[in-house]
Amino acid sequence: MNGIDFSGAEHRKVVIIGTGPAGLTAAIYAARANLSPLVIQGPEPGGQLITTTDVENYPGFPEGIMGPDMMQKFEEQATRFGAELRWGTVTSVDFSERPFKMVVDEETPVTSDAVIVSTGASARYLGLENEARLLGHGVSACATCDGAFFREQEVAIVGGGDTAMEEALFLTRFASKVYVIHRRDEFRASQIMIDRVMKHEKIEVLWNTVVIDVLGDKLVNGLVLTNADGSNERILPVEGFFVAIGHKPNTDIFEKYLDRDETGYIQTKADSTYTNVEGVFACGDAQDHVYRQAVTAAGTGCMASIDAERWLADQEA
Repeated sequence: MNGIDFSGAEHRKVVIIGTGPAGLTAAIYAARANLSPLVIQGPEPGGQLITTTDVENYPGFPEGIMGPDMMQKFEEQATRFGAELRWGTVTSVDFSERPFKMVVDEETPVTSDAVIVSTGASARYLGLENEARLLGHGVSACATCDGAFFREQEVAIVGGGDTAMEEALFLTRFASKVYVIHRRDEFRASQIMIDRVMKHEKIEVLWNTVVIDVLGDKLVNGLVLTNADGSNERILPVEGFFVAIGHKPNTDIFEKYLDRDETGYIQTKADSTYTNVEGVFACGDAQDHVYRQAVTAAGTGCMASIDAERWLADQEA
């Protein structure tokens, strides 16, 4: 642990690593169970919803709610019951023995009897300057979350895997036209998904095509495209741009201790949030590569807290 002295480290029954709907729901449940959880918020407090504008598919908000406002309500509810939210990022861990050891911001030691991992996942983007600037203003990495905002509008989605195919088909429920942009001349998706996309009357595939810029002042109004070889620069007028080139779970610091799949998602035992390390639980997008919704993340956060509470009770029995 880089020479960190843990002899006088702060100790808690439960430490929750990361926020977002999963971590903050876990904090609410743990706090109500009188576990006084410490929540280390991570580099993006509130998770991916902080970059989302209107959230219309979370139960209990019939008029919708802004992503940052929702996460503020989660935080207020967690702290009301006694959770402590702390700025900082867990930069290293030692789960080889209990109490578990963690280092915050490479210098502050913390130990705990149980750990809930809710570090989430980050969507992969193309890395364009205007793509980042217009995120939440026409640029999105979640068609399920944002597709309904583009009714009777033309949109584009970039990607070539099953997720891109699924999201393109989902977008046809709302958009008048969906362009699927792919840098190669064939998709890597499953054949059944390719067939559905190719047969859909609202979808047009742009093969061997690359997005080099996103246009728009306050909202997206077009994309700058070129051929894969850099030739034939042109503008594609669209009002929405969806990026479906994958997600990266924020789990690298757990590599030595927790079982992960080939893409880095933490593997949990069936019907639970238990990891391969007794006393360490995982929830939210750090372990869910299928649904990736705020409501499902919150659900697994609840599960993780209940699992942790019961596990701690068994240790004390």
